Amino acid sequence: MYSGTGFLNKSDIVNCRGFCKKSDEGRGRRAARGGARLVAVVALLSPVAHAAGAAGPRFVPIDVPHHVYDGGWEHFVGGGLAVLDCNGDGRPDMVAAGGANPPILLRNTSPAAGPLSFEDATPQALDLTGTTGAYPLDVNNDGVMDLVVLRVGPDVLLHGTGDCGFAPAPLQTGDHWSTAFSATWEAGEALPTLAFGHYVDRADPEGPFEACDSNTLWRPSDSGYTPYPLDPGHCALSMLFTDWARTGTADLRISNDRHYYVRDGQEQLWAMSTPPALYTEADGWQRHMLWGMGIAARDLDRDGKDEVYLSSMGDQRLMEQVGDGPTFRDVPFARGTTAQRPYIGDDGRPSTGWHIAFGDVQNDGRDDAFIAKGNVQQMPGNAMEDPNNLLIGQADGSFVEQGDVAGVASLHRSRGAALVDLNNDGLLDLVVVNRRAPLQVWQNRTSDGGTWLSVDLRQTGTNTQAVGAWIEVDDGNAVQSREITVGGGHAGGVAGPQHFGLGTADSVRVRIRWPHGVWSPWQDAATNQTLRITRP
Repeated sequence: MYSGTGFLNKSDIVNCRGFCKKSDEGRGRRAARGGARLVAVVALLSPVAHAAGAAGPRFVPIDVPHHVYDGGWEHFVGGGLAVLDCNGDGRPDMVAAGGANPPILLRNTSPAAGPLSFEDATPQALDLTGTTGAYPLDVNNDGVMDLVVLRVGPDVLLHGTGDCGFAPAPLQTGDHWSTAFSATWEAGEALPTLAFGHYVDRADPEGPFEACDSNTLWRPSDSGYTPYPLDPGHCALSMLFTDWARTGTADLRISNDRHYYVRDGQEQLWAMSTPPALYTEADGWQRHMLWGMGIAARDLDRDGKDEVYLSSMGDQRLMEQVGDGPTFRDVPFARGTTAQRPYIGDDGRPSTGWHIAFGDVQNDGRDDAFIAKGNVQQMPGNAMEDPNNLLIGQADGSFVEQGDVAGVASLHRSRGAALVDLNNDGLLDLVVVNRRAPLQVWQNRTSDGGTWLSVDLRQTGTNTQAVGAWIEVDDGNAVQSREITVGGGHAGGVAGPQHFGLGTADSVRVRIRWPHGVWSPWQDAATNQTLRITRP
C-alpha cells in the first residue's frame, strides 16, 4: 500500500450496499483581537441586489448535457459531485462521478447573472471506470484546482492544468472501495493531510456483511506521506475535517453505515494526535448509531458553535454541541429537520437521505438545508417515491419543507449534490447527481430575496484556498461564521467563494481567522458583491 516516497513527492509541492442493504428498517458584535493582520479586500462583482420579501424560493430546471451515475451493487452508494473553477474564469464548473459510466466535466458557459448553460468538456484524464466521487482541492499549491477521484479500485489524483484539463499524478493508496474523503492542512505542513474512507473490504471472502474495510489517514512526512490506519472501520460514507472546538486544529468526523457494523460500530470523531486517537465517552463523546450517508456543519443559531446534520436512512439527525467538549445531542423533533418520510405522494415508508448541504437560498439571513433522497435500489422497507427535501429556515429556528413548492422535489434516486451560485447573481443554484437517471440542474429564480455577500479567500505559498480558515460576517444583529473545509456531503464537495445571505442588510463587517493564525481586524463591506480576500 505504501512504499518509497509515498504518493506525492516533495517535487510536487512547488508546482454491498445494494442487495445487502437492510430492509427493516448572536453572538453580537465582537471586538477585534490584538495582533490581527490586515487583509486586502477586492470587490470582484456586484450584480443587481434582491429586495427582501416574503415569497418562497423558486427554482427552474435547466437543460444540460446528459449524464447518468450507474452500475451494479458496488455503485449503489457514491455518485458524488465536485464543483470547482477549473479554468480560472470565475464560473463554477462541475465533475460528476459515473460509476460504471465515465465521469463528466461540465464547463460553465453561463453569462454573469444570466441563464445557466453548460457544455461537455470532459478531458482524456477523466476517462475512468468505477468512479464513486470526486473532491476539489489544490494539492500541489500552484493555485490551480486539482481533483481527488474516488473509485472502486485505486483512487486517482489529477493535477489541474488551468484550462479544465488534468494530468495524472502519483497516488498509491491501494485498491479499495472508496466512498469518503476529507483533507486539511496541519500546522507547518506544505502538503495537505488526506483521509480516505473505505466501504466493504472487497478482498474479504466472508463479506459483504460485517466486512468493513479500514480507513486511512495520510500525513506529510520527509519521504512524502506516512499512512496511519484508522481502525476500526465501519463502512464510512462521509468524512469531514472540522475545527469543531475552534482551537485552530481540525479533527476528523466519520459517518458510517450501521447496516455493516451491526454490533459494535458507531459514528466516530478522531483527534489528530500522533498517532490519531478516537474520542471516547471519557472525553464526553456520546455513542451515536445510524445509517450515516452525509455530513454537513453550520452555526445555525449564531452561538459560535456549529450544529452537525447527518443524513441517514429513516430520520435525518441534526445535533448541537453541548458545553466545550465533543458532546453532541439530538435537536428535538419539533425543529422539523428529521425529514423521515416522503412529504408528497402516498409512499409512507421511511426515506433514504444522501448528500446534505446548508445554504441560504432566499438570502433572508437564515440557513436552509437541502437533502438528496432516493432508495438504495429496490429496498422494500424504504420509500421508492422519495422526493428531495428543501428545508427552509424560520425565524424561530425551526424548518419548513418547501421542496415541492420550490420545484426541486425530484423522485429519482438522488445521490451527490451541490448548492452553489453558478452564474454569480447572488442566488444559490442546485445540482443533483442521480442513480440510473440523468443529472439535474435547477437555476434559482427567487424574485424577492434579501441581500448577500460572497467571500473568496486566497493564500500564497501553501494551502492556496485557505482550508481551515474561519470567516465571520456581522450584520449588526448576529454573526455568521463559516469554516473553509474539504469533505463532508456524500462523495463530493464544493471549492469556491462562501455565500452569506444577509436579509435587509446593506453593509456588514467581515473578519478572517487564517489557518493557524489570528483574527484580522473587522472591515466594513457593502453587500451584493463577491470579495476576494488575500492573506498578506
